[in-house]
Amino acid sequence: MRILHTSDWHLGQHFMGKTREQEHRLFIDWLLNTVKQKQVDALVIAGDIFDTGVPPSYARSLYNQFIVELQKVGSCQLVVLGGNHDSVATLNESRSLLACLNTTVIGAASTDPESQIVVLNRANGKPGAVLCGIPYIRPRDVLVSHAGDSGESKQQALLAAMTEHYQAVYQQAEKKAKKLGLPIIATGHLTTVGGKLSESVREIYIGTLSAFPASAFPPADYIALGHLHRGQTVSSHDHIRYSGSPIPLSFDESSGQKQVLLVDFDGESLSKVTPVDVPLFRKLASLKGDMDSLTAQLEKLASQKTEEQLTPWIEVVVEGDAWVSDLQNRIQDVTDNLPIEVLRVRRKRQESSSNLSRGDRETLAELKVADVFARRLGNEELGEKSGKALSQAFQEIIAEIEEEKLLGSVIQKSIQEENAE
Repeated sequence: MRILHTSDWHLGQHFMGKTREQEHRLFIDWLLNTVKQKQVDALVIAGDIFDTGVPPSYARSLYNQFIVELQKVGSCQLVVLGGNHDSVATLNESRSLLACLNTTVIGAASTDPESQIVVLNRANGKPGAVLCGIPYIRPRDVLVSHAGDSGESKQQALLAAMTEHYQAVYQQAEKKAKKLGLPIIATGHLTTVGGKLSESVREIYIGTLSAFPASAFPPADYIALGHLHRGQTVSSHDHIRYSGSPIPLSFDESSGQKQVLLVDFDGESLSKVTPVDVPLFRKLASLKGDMDSLTAQLEKLASQKTEEQLTPWIEVVVEGDAWVSDLQNRIQDVTDNLPIEVLRVRRKRQESSSNLSRGDRETLAELKVADVFARRLGNEELGEKSGKALSQAFQEIIAEIEEEKLLGSVIQKSIQEENAE
C-alpha cells in the first residue's frame, strides 16, 4: 500500500498583492504526474487546501479540476482534511458530490468517531489501510467552557479533550484494522511540541494550548500532519511527519527544499517514508547587504534564472549605517533590465534597548502586530512568568480576532449569495 502525504497548499494565497495561481497550477500538474509515475494508491491532504475561508473562484476551480483529473490518472483515492485556514462550510458544500469521485472530505471534528474513519483501498480495490481522519480541531468541537475556569485548567481540559478525541477515533479504527489485518494512519493539523515554524505559519493557539505533545498521539503506524510549512520529523519519531507546503509561502521558506512524502506499507507495518522533492517553480529570495553588494547579488540571482522558472520574487534588506532616502527608486534602477521582481524593500531593523523609539526611523508598516507587541513588552521590567502570561493572552486575543474575521467573511458571502438569488 502506497500513500502520498501532502498539506498546506493554500490555494488562493496572495503574497504581497501577487497571486500564486501559476505556481499552484504547475504544482498540481507535477503532482498528477507523480501520482501516476509512483503508482500511488491514496492521496492524503492534511489541511489548509485553501488560504482563506472564502477562497477566490479560481482557487475553487483549481481544487475541483484537480480532483477530476486525479481520477483520470488511475484509481487513486483522495482524502481532504480541513485546516485552520479552511472554512468547514466551504469544504462541506461539495462533499457529497466529491464522494462520487472517490474523494472523502472531513472538514471538522465530529462527535461520531465512525464518521472520521476511512478505509483506504489499493489500486486493485482491496483494502490497504485504515485512516483516522482528524482535521484541525477547534475548541468548540471537543470542549465546553465553564465560567470561572483558570487558564491552567482550560489548558489541561483542552489537552485532555483533544487526546480523548484522538483515542476515540483510533479505537474505532483499530477494530476495523484488526479485523482486516491493516495498518492504521492518523492525521492532524496542529503545532506539535518542538515543531519548527516559519514566517507564513499562523501559530495555532487553541484556547491556551499552544502545542500538542507527540506523546498524546495514539499508536498509529503513521501520522500525517499539516500546518507547519517546513517538512520535518516530530521529536525523532520517524512515523510522525509534517510534509510541509509544496511551494514557499514566505521569504524565510525560500532556502528549504519543498517535498511531498511517499509512505509505503508492507502488510500491517510501515515499510519506509520517502521524501519526493517538488520542483521550484518560482524562486523567492531575501537579499541583504549595502547598496553595492545588493547590486551584485541581484545580478547574480537574475543570471541563475532558468527558462522553465517563473520570474523570481525578491525581498531586499538594506544594511549599513548610511541613510538612503530613496531606497525603492535606487533598487528599481538596478532591476529595470533584470528578469526579477522586487516585492519589498526595507531597512535592516536595528536592535536596541528601545526598538520603538522615534530614532529608529522605522515605520509601523514595516512591522507585524506581533513584532510591535514583543518590542513593547521588552521595554517593561517583568518577570519571566508575567511576560509569558502576557504573551499567551496576546496570542489568544489575536486568534479570536482571526476567527471572527473568518466567520464574518463567511457570513458576508452567504448574505451576498442569498441576495443574488
